[in-house]
Amino acid sequence: MATTVTHRRAATRRARRPAPGPPGLVPALTRLAIWAGAAAVLALWWRHTASVVGAAGWLTGAGRITGLLAGYACAVLLLLMARVPLLDRHVGSDRLARWHAMGGRYTVSLALAHTLLIIWGYALTSHTGVVDQTTTLVLHYPDLLKGTAGFLLLLATGVLSARAVRRRVSYETWHLLHLATYLAVFLVFGHQLSNGADFVGDRPAQLAWYALYGSVAALLLWFRFAVPVRRALRHRLRVLEVRPEAPGVVSVYVTGDRLEELSAEPGQFFRWRFLAPGLWRAANPYSLSAAAHPSYLRITVKAAGDHSAALARLAPGTRVLAEGPYGAFTARRRRAPKVLLLGGGVGITPLRALFETLPGDVTLIYRARRPEDLALRAELDHLAAARRAVVHYVVDEPAVYSSPLTPDALRRLVPDLAEREVYLCGPPGMTEAAKRALRGAGVPRHRVHHESFAF
Repeated sequence: MATTVTHRRAATRRARRPAPGPPGLVPALTRLAIWAGAAAVLALWWRHTASVVGAAGWLTGAGRITGLLAGYACAVLLLLMARVPLLDRHVGSDRLARWHAMGGRYTVSLALAHTLLIIWGYALTSHTGVVDQTTTLVLHYPDLLKGTAGFLLLLATGVLSARAVRRRVSYETWHLLHLATYLAVFLVFGHQLSNGADFVGDRPAQLAWYALYGSVAALLLWFRFAVPVRRALRHRLRVLEVRPEAPGVVSVYVTGDRLEELSAEPGQFFRWRFLAPGLWRAANPYSLSAAAHPSYLRITVKAAGDHSAALARLAPGTRVLAEGPYGAFTARRRRAPKVLLLGGGVGITPLRALFETLPGDVTLIYRARRPEDLALRAELDHLAAARRAVVHYVVDEPAVYSSPLTPDALRRLVPDLAEREVYLCGPPGMTEAAKRALRGAGVPRHRVHHESFAF
């Protein structure tokens, strides 16, 4: 059997081109709002600072600025992960996660700088040693003991989120430890208002800070907790069937009540929590591998860890909690009349749903290690024949059938590549190589859409 297969059909002329999706206004406004808030925080320091004199004054002033920015950044970090539908659909979960990760590094750095600068500045002012000044601050200033505990928790979370450490722990462990961020922010909040020179005696500033954190807390409680609980009670999701698709790959069919009300779009994902032993502790992101059906939802999962491997053993009737749908990897991003879907491994799952539903001229390239690893191949062949589309299967083994991920190789498969919108999903190494190849083939960066679920 050939391991590189191509189905070639003319694109159907009856397919309608989708209406253009919304422009990138929401991401731009979100970034603008974040920077405007940072400017307002700096203005607060400026309003309370008449002058800065001497080394102690400069150190203390820098400590106040970094402390204010760290406190503001904590609220922004929580907001980015509050799963607000407006942000999720128009900014994208992967972009929000990248902003959150980058902001986390800045926040920990600012908090660390604040701590060191304040201690040093106060020590110079009081003519004491750094150790004595640290002891005085922690033990005798109101709420600073709790603030210190919150800072240490924040620092530990930052260390655990570093790439070198993150790769060594499971998603479930990392997710559980990451919840310590909430406790850290709670502990630090009181310290900001009790000890912050820019808040003491300034009631409007205090009210603004309460409003900022109160709004973020309300969004978190609503979208992270209340909405999932309400949906769980309304839709009563449960496992319908588990079906093998390829070695180590299974599809899980989930049924429930009023599924059409979820309004899930092809390309989106849910965070799934299966109420079975060993699985209920964490909600893992898996995208839909078929367009949502009124009677069921389907995900297709490769055994890449303990959690995903255990899904093959799910019993029908197992209760399921699903948060979502999330993600902007949908037809809303499409602008060009021609589309290329480029997937690798189990990254085929959201692309399979898009291949089923995207109208017009659509080409699919599916890369895998071996022919038997081509999950959902029969379905893709059927869809290709039904919609008269183009599918290329590319495998690495045996080597005689492999195709490098280079601009020339992609152009040989898709001659009009530079004219196409590209949806890309696969393992990190493959997606980075694909991005470089697509840029080399003349595809503009803004027409390459990629959403990662490695949070």
